Amino acid sequence: GLHFQLPPEAEAKYVRCTRGSIWDVVVDLRPESPAYRSWCAIELRAAEGAGLFVPAGCAHGYQTLEADTEVQYMMSARYAPALARGVRFDDPRLGIRWPREVTTISERDRTWPLLTD
Repeated sequence: GLHFQLPPEAEAKYVRCTRGSIWDVVVDLRPESPAYRSWCAIELRAAEGAGLFVPAGCAHGYQTLEADTEVQYMMSARYAPALARGVRFDDPRLGIRWPREVTTISERDRTWPLLTD
């Protein structure tokens, strides 16, 4: 799934892959943004050391591309379970192209609602 938090605990994130590799996806959910409801993705590889900044108001998720992959996050706000939300990885309005078939996903991530108009 693609995760984010609502204000006042909306969080920016910095994400790094510290072992293996991931397909990292960001969806812009800021209604005032020209990129609203668009997504971008990048492959992060531990061997390259690059990271990704995810602005507050954007949903974030990833798919592991190798066994024994490890991901590290730094977040700008504390975790607030009551404000945690998500977007389905397979929402047809987003049309995210995942590099591999999604075979393992949590029940919570499987049941996030679809985006509405």
